[in-house]
Amino acid sequence: MESFKAIVVRKENEEVSYQLEDVSLADLSEGEVLIKVSYSSVNFKDMLAVQANGGVIRDYPMIPGIDISGTVVSSSNEQYSEGQQVLVTGFGTGVSHTGGFAEYARIPAEWIVPLPDGLTLKDAMIFGTAGFTAALSIMALQKNGMSVESDPHILVTGSTGGVGSVALQILSKIGYKNIAALVRKDYQVEAAKSLGATEVVFSTDLEDRPKPLSKAKYHYVLDTVGGNVAAALIPQIHYGGSMSMCGNAGGVQLPTNVLPFILRGVNLLGIDSVNVPIEKRSPIWTKIADEWNISDTALTKEIALQEVPETIEAVKNGQHLGRTIIKF
Repeated sequence: MESFKAIVVRKENEEVSYQLEDVSLADLSEGEVLIKVSYSSVNFKDMLAVQANGGVIRDYPMIPGIDISGTVVSSSNEQYSEGQQVLVTGFGTGVSHTGGFAEYARIPAEWIVPLPDGLTLKDAMIFGTAGFTAALSIMALQKNGMSVESDPHILVTGSTGGVGSVALQILSKIGYKNIAALVRKDYQVEAAKSLGATEVVFSTDLEDRPKPLSKAKYHYVLDTVGGNVAAALIPQIHYGGSMSMCGNAGGVQLPTNVLPFILRGVNLLGIDSVNVPIEKRSPIWTKIADEWNISDTALTKEIALQEVPETIEAVKNGQHLGRTIIKF
């Protein structure tokens, strides 16, 4: 192939810009496996990647896109062969290594997961990093005592975003009946309910200056936001409850105090989806493809590569719902 389409982020004189360009294989980072990309997806991290001070990309030019699903074109690693369907999320993809916003991607073999039975290439990107993170969050909370049998009161923040929307649907599908969704705007209410929320809470109802300990409301919180939202909710968690944390859309600071932890035994569970060891990924993706598969009912929009800037702006302005996947 002589050239193909990709979104390229460039930095000149401290100005960061991105646009659709013609590139070649020589523009791709090194890797043993060349993949013809079928789908990618737009995540909060992808929005940060194209910002001047996003803190994601440090070496330019770069092809962003932290998610990939597609078909192997060629491989120098015997584990992968031509025609095999695969997916990639995290590691350095779209950050320090050219990523999924291109018609082709060249990826190290140790970052790749064979597409599990039960998922199509499209399904894989309906989940993508967001769905993988949602699954990790639910698994962490269940490891710390959350179970359907105990009928806990669960709150999901960022409930109509990428991670939150998938989390709501998985929780509902596997039998949880008492799920609250935190929203910011009126139009998000019906979306949250359609995804499985049995209760809707507005972020404006949270205290700006929460008490060191508030009345206990939630047994578990799946937080995707961080910042003041997380800080306001920690004092509302029941004795022995837990909060999983996976995002920073609300800021990286956590202005809280020790009382919920030392008087109620609250657990704070950090969730990282980027560097999960490759040997642990396939079992998680198998669960996603099987009993946790909500791809048929996910809140999803499909776009072409040239429509990415419009979606990036929606994510940046807090106007994005669910998952947006890019079809090549």
